[in-house]
Amino acid sequence: MEAKPYFCPNCRANRIKFNLITSTSLQMLKDAYNGQVVEQADPMMIAESEPMIQCRVCNYSGNEMRFIRQAEREPRIENTIKSTN
Repeated sequence: MEAKPYFCPNCRANRIKFNLITSTSLQMLKDAYNGQVVEQADPMMIAESEPMIQCRVCNYSGNEMRFIRQAEREPRIENTIKSTN
């Protein structure tokens, strides 16, 4: 995950609330007759080439670069307040 600003390319209203979506693999053995789980290993993270990000405003999900590129196309401009003294 890169330390760069995000901007939702779908709703174009969210710059701060996101979910990082990850995948896990869970190995298990099931009984063939009743379907009960007989044995289960610890979950393992699945390595992904690029993180999936979800906007918590509109629930749009996409790869991280879509959110980064949208933030680069429409950068946030900091407003500075000038003193009139």
